[in-house]
Amino acid sequence: MARPIRNTPILFGKDAKMFLAEIEQQPSLEDRRKERARIEVNVERLATLIMNLKKQ
Repeated sequence: MARPIRNTPILFGKDAKMFLAEIEQQPSLEDRRKERARIEVNVERLATLIMNLKKQ
């Protein structure tokens, strides 16, 4: 049987301000695109390695 889902906590005061400050500090769009490109290159490399292992 699944566990019941608890209510989402509500933040007040200093905790709320810290949370909002953290989520506003997102990397720039350029940084996110660079990171995505880096991940895609690594996924391709991994897929190539796996395919080569399967051929052996």
